[in-house]
Amino acid sequence: MIFNNVVLTVTRESDISSVTELLAEQARLSRTEPGCAQFEVYHSQTNPHFFMLIEQWESQDHLDRHREAKAFQELYVPKVIPLVTREPHPSDLIWPATND
Repeated sequence: MIFNNVVLTVTRESDISSVTELLAEQARLSRTEPGCAQFEVYHSQTNPHFFMLIEQWESQDHLDRHREAKAFQELYVPKVIPLVTREPHPSDLIWPATND
């Protein structure tokens, strides 16, 4: 499994609503892609500018294909990225252990 977590911070307060809607649509589309085991969007209760994408892909190949798909190419890159700062965090699963 590949775990890809991304922290997004919306630059301007006036864009928070738009980013919320765009990320919800991106998640909806991404979840239908082959190899997507999890794609969740979180919005901070304490900082309205702060979002987290929690993604789980069956393989690196699936994640690479996701980056070529509609959700990424038509929503995320042209419409979300210009409105945010982005900090990707490829991650390792600690618990539960995958072999338990």
